[in-house]
Amino acid sequence: MDALTVLALAAFGSTAYLATLSAVKWLNQQASRMKVAGLVVVGMVLCALIGTIANASESVVIGFIVGAGITPPVHRWILQRPRTVAGH
Repeated sequence: MDALTVLALAAFGSTAYLATLSAVKWLNQQASRMKVAGLVVVGMVLCALIGTIANASESVVIGFIVGAGITPPVHRWILQRPRTVAGH
């Protein structure tokens, strides 16, 4: 298993999670017709992405799963952190 491939795909899995989260949040604000069509498209893209990754090597699959699995709790932690205001 190539460690560099696992790390690269972990970053890609994280990016895929955050892009999907943003797209779904945006679609939830749209009219119901666009929301349904958009969610179908997002689902199809995710299925194609996961199918492509599943067809690749084992290290690619492990990296993608690690990235997508670690990102949600880290993202929540970042959003809940107190913000500091920079002084002038």
